[in-house]
Amino acid sequence: MLLGKKNAVRLRRLLDVMIPILITQTAIMAMNFCDSAMSGHAGAVHLAGTAIGGNLWMPVMAALNGILLGSMPIIAHLLGRGERQNIGKVVRHTMFLATVFSLLLLVFGVLFLDKILGTFGLEPEVHYIAKMYIAAIGVGILPFFLSTALRALVDTSGYTGITMKIYLLALPVNAFLNYCFIFGEFGAPRLGGIGAGLATGITYWLEFFIFIWVVHKLPAFAPLRIFTDKFTIEGQQLKENLALGLPMGAAIFMEASIFGVIAVFIAKFGTIIIAAHQAAMSFSSLLYMVPLSFSMSLTIVVGVEAGARRFGEAVRYSLLGVACNLTIAVALTVFVLLDREFIARLYTSEPAIIEKTIGFLFYAMFFQVMDATAAPIQGILRGYKDVKATFWAGLAAYWLICLPLGCYFDYCLNLGPSSYWLSLDFGLMCAVIFLGGRFLYLQRRIKLNGGL
Repeated sequence: MLLGKKNAVRLRRLLDVMIPILITQTAIMAMNFCDSAMSGHAGAVHLAGTAIGGNLWMPVMAALNGILLGSMPIIAHLLGRGERQNIGKVVRHTMFLATVFSLLLLVFGVLFLDKILGTFGLEPEVHYIAKMYIAAIGVGILPFFLSTALRALVDTSGYTGITMKIYLLALPVNAFLNYCFIFGEFGAPRLGGIGAGLATGITYWLEFFIFIWVVHKLPAFAPLRIFTDKFTIEGQQLKENLALGLPMGAAIFMEASIFGVIAVFIAKFGTIIIAAHQAAMSFSSLLYMVPLSFSMSLTIVVGVEAGARRFGEAVRYSLLGVACNLTIAVALTVFVLLDREFIARLYTSEPAIIEKTIGFLFYAMFFQVMDATAAPIQGILRGYKDVKATFWAGLAAYWLICLPLGCYFDYCLNLGPSSYWLSLDFGLMCAVIFLGGRFLYLQRRIKLNGGL
């Protein structure tokens, strides 16, 4: 009753969208974990190869995915305005972009992947496994990006539970195919770490076919005529998709790539620090699934309300989402504070690594609270189609503040490996201030225009 009846209804609607997204994102993380964990049982060389390949693939995948997800606020606004007849055109143009990106990425891989890996100075066997792991994933690049286009439609239309079921189904399939192709079981060739890439590529095709079946069979999508209307490229629609998608993709790439760059700077401190950093960052990434899921759900809900010009409701959902996410973040922060040693022992039994991981998790607590504020506001702004602000916030927070500040702490103040965790906290704090200011400015502008 503390929420009030109307806020309780709003919270239920928000959680109905958010919880399936959270489970979906966790399932995607679990698939990546299966690739690494099962490859590790094939040998250290296979684990190293898949790790290098995964670190190259993930930022590119995340960036191009972000561009395609630019269709979500467009679809949300069309739903809010009651213009469902235009949604099919948006989805078809998103699928067109997905096809173009896939072909360009495949050509780029054939021409440059070997040369890029060559700059890392890897052992020949690790180089080969990393290259072939990415090539094996390439089997499923096209269906992966096409699935993103269809997932944007399904999620934004309020069917996040269907997406959740698809990825939960894909998880055991991926694990089974990993088992077959990594270890050569059930008549499959024994490919080691390369088999993990092939299993992932095949799983992408399964997900894509299920998404096609869902969009084709679900009555709610029949009037959209996604696959029946003739497709012709319209410059204006393509421009709108890219105008929203490119800043989103760039912001996601900057966020995903900064952690790889920081890992390079931390590598000089030795194996124990690398392992502790990886353990703390892995756990932080798991916790990040909560604010990320709130961010995606707020893009959908706020986008629908803004499209319908119910700006008062959009603000209420925004504030409710941020408050709810912060409450969860504080609870998780207390958990990390009290159980840092337990968390560290989940990753290793080495006392030296445990000690360093505990230290990094201290900084991760502040990281969690900042992310819990910044990520939902990013989703809210995207719901308003205000994507450039999130791009500039990411550029400033990670590349203009975080990285230079980390280097200053390290090379000038000699704070050691903690320099980069401390700089991440500062960078995210600046992002929160910038994004919060942008949100307040946007509300004031809407109010002045008579929207509130």
